[in-house]
Amino acid sequence: MNVQDKRAIQQQLASNAITPGYMPGFGNDHETEALPGALPQGRNSPQRCPYGLYAEQLSGTAFTVHPPERTWCYRIRPSVKHSTRYRRIDVPYWKSAPLIDPEVASLGQYRWNPVEAEAGAALTWITGMRTMTTAGDVHTQVGMASHVYLVTESMVDDYFFSADSEMLVVPQQGRLRFHTELGILDVEPTEIAILPRGLVYRVELIEGPARGFVCENYGQKFELPGRGPIGANCLANPRDFKAPVAAFEQRDTPSTVTVKWCGQFHVTEIGQSPLDVVAWHGNYAPYKYDLTAYCPVGALLFDHPDPSIFTVLTAPSGSPGTANIDFVLFRERWMVAENTFRPPWYHKNIMSELMGNIYGIYDAKPEGFVPGGMSLHNMMLPHGPDKQAFEGASRADLKPGKLDNTMSFMFETRFPQQLTPFAAKEAPLQENYIDVWSDLDVHFDGTPEGKW
Repeated sequence: MNVQDKRAIQQQLASNAITPGYMPGFGNDHETEALPGALPQGRNSPQRCPYGLYAEQLSGTAFTVHPPERTWCYRIRPSVKHSTRYRRIDVPYWKSAPLIDPEVASLGQYRWNPVEAEAGAALTWITGMRTMTTAGDVHTQVGMASHVYLVTESMVDDYFFSADSEMLVVPQQGRLRFHTELGILDVEPTEIAILPRGLVYRVELIEGPARGFVCENYGQKFELPGRGPIGANCLANPRDFKAPVAAFEQRDTPSTVTVKWCGQFHVTEIGQSPLDVVAWHGNYAPYKYDLTAYCPVGALLFDHPDPSIFTVLTAPSGSPGTANIDFVLFRERWMVAENTFRPPWYHKNIMSELMGNIYGIYDAKPEGFVPGGMSLHNMMLPHGPDKQAFEGASRADLKPGKLDNTMSFMFETRFPQQLTPFAAKEAPLQENYIDVWSDLDVHFDGTPEGKW
């Protein structure tokens, strides 16, 4: 395929008028069929499937895990027809843990301006991935990696899946279409997508260039956090997560499938699209979620609750109370607490916190933390409001007020996050970020009132 033909297909994909359909419910046992009667009833593996399809199970857990997470797929070809001999390829900016570069100092408080694509760069979902931090070990399936993605063109007859990880996608700019084996997800800023380990998909650019953040989860899959005393409602509600309806391709054209496996990348060449699932049922599926549906809770009288009350999704670890990953959202909300310092307080934490700004102003850092930017406060390193935020909040008239025009998030993990060489040497690092605390005043003068 020449460049002109490829560009024409990309333009066609970008203007694709398909309207995806969705089914509500996180972790539900869904069933969907793109052709009437394609889904067998009463059994998973009949002797002969309708339409001459092949029955195949995609398992996201060991068979004996309770409850099992698996999906039965009814497809034109079994997946073994979409997998031939593999050859190693290099994807230079996509890294996996463990990655500890002796020339990179991960100990410190760091902040970056938005990562930008070079003018004229042709970047797909794979070639446009830029790893910022890694944590844990991809081989033992613990920990995570954080990335920035830059997409300027669609994947054409190219497909991808990760055997290493579940992927949480947080768009910040532009619109993407994830055409997966199980259906289509369209996502844009203020939405997220969750792509299970082992799921094959192609990423198309609907509106671009596109940029966003990815949390690559090596460990247990994301789930909704226990609400404890909050009870049955608020935070992220299961009904607001949307799984795609079945949508298949029957296209016989030379294609490639790239696989991420144990931190390495391999490609296999096949003669057709692998997105050929005509019907499916099960509870192992991709989702999208609208972050504006997230209902925060907070203090109604005084004091500042822990940021754990803003958890959207959590991936458990083997240690209770210390997650492999928490995905935390700071969005618009009312501030009403009396006699309280309302922004986040100063603290050191066993968890490592990587933050990203989707839009607006973050209340603890009103300057410098811009949309598309990100920061890292590693485990047990102190951080908190800059002088402007501290002085303003300490002197504010504490009337009820709405914190508006703000949406930031945090990938938080129990593991220390190691900077990649790209994050340390190529990404737009704010060298003077540590200085945001240098001009904090001493208010102590030995009197109860202090020196204000």
